[in-house]
Amino acid sequence: MIERKTTRIVCERLVSYPAVGLVGPRQSGKTTLARDIDGAYFDLEQEGDRLKLDLGWDSLVQSDGLVILDEAQACPEVFPRLRGAIDRDRGRKGRFLLLGSVSPELMVRVSQSLAGRLSLVELTPFLVDELPETPVASLWLRGGYPEGAVLEPGRYPQWHRDYLELLSQRDLPAWGLPASPQVTRRLLRMLAAVHGQLWNASRVGKSMGLSYHSVNKYTDYLRGAFLIRSLPPYHANLRKRLVKSPKIYWRDAGLLHALLNVENEEELLHQPWVGASWEGFVIEQLLGALIHRDLHCDPFYLRTHDCHEIDLVLDFGNRLWAVESKLTTNPTSGDLMRMNKTADLIRADMRILVSQTAEPVVQGNVVSCSLPWLLEHLGEL
Repeated sequence: MIERKTTRIVCERLVSYPAVGLVGPRQSGKTTLARDIDGAYFDLEQEGDRLKLDLGWDSLVQSDGLVILDEAQACPEVFPRLRGAIDRDRGRKGRFLLLGSVSPELMVRVSQSLAGRLSLVELTPFLVDELPETPVASLWLRGGYPEGAVLEPGRYPQWHRDYLELLSQRDLPAWGLPASPQVTRRLLRMLAAVHGQLWNASRVGKSMGLSYHSVNKYTDYLRGAFLIRSLPPYHANLRKRLVKSPKIYWRDAGLLHALLNVENEEELLHQPWVGASWEGFVIEQLLGALIHRDLHCDPFYLRTHDCHEIDLVLDFGNRLWAVESKLTTNPTSGDLMRMNKTADLIRADMRILVSQTAEPVVQGNVVSCSLPWLLEHLGEL
């Protein structure tokens, strides 16, 4: 079994909080991780487990053991009971581990019932730093879902297509998405086509025969299901006009490539959008690695109207990082100069150019390196 770096964070939070919520996309490995932690396990999508939990509730909350509630969003009535059990003995820690496949914004009962009582931890699909023996190109093509391609690479891309079909048919409607499966499938394909681009809901809506309000509403559900990321623009007091629309990225490259009918690495490298794919892959890998290290930051991108751009701006509160990605094995001094010129606009403390180079170069606060090198040395930067 491949060890997940998030396990350490979950265990540490259970020491400090009465309840921990482990959230992330379906099939990312939440259940496997939770079963490695000793506790009474209940799958709340199963009627039998819901009944068993109901009948045994009093004895469970009085015991010293951990109670693990999988797919907690399927049983919203459990949240008031959790709040009551926690409030009766606020000093007890590590009592409940909740697993969920939708974000807290969609799990309304979490914010209503467990605010201040629950610590949230996100589990992503596998990242580069969790699979050191897997070639980066392979993980980039197929993505990091355990069942999708990490454990059985031959399942790509059919597993990914089936995964999205089931989400469209069953899960997203159950979570409240008010679109038909046919509309959802069309929207998924449209979002794949605009991966890495500025978000224009009106343009997408026009092509689908929907209002931009509906498109934004539907997209919020996909974001809440951890399928896509909306990367906001960085706002700063510059003398340049800034682009103010967010950018849209697919969070798993394998899902993106399956939607765009890419079968292998050679096909991927011949796509006109391959640079945007690499950019999104780097962004997700870096943000996921920061989660693994329990480091909080706010991610943005920067683009001025005169074409100065930074792919990823990380605001740590007291430090600002500028991260650029470039799909090459031989980044040039010109690439570094352009990155530094834009990073100077926001006075970035650290400037990082991520490529596929074999030789990292570190000069003060300027780094040119590969993705595996960056993830390995994050703590030193």
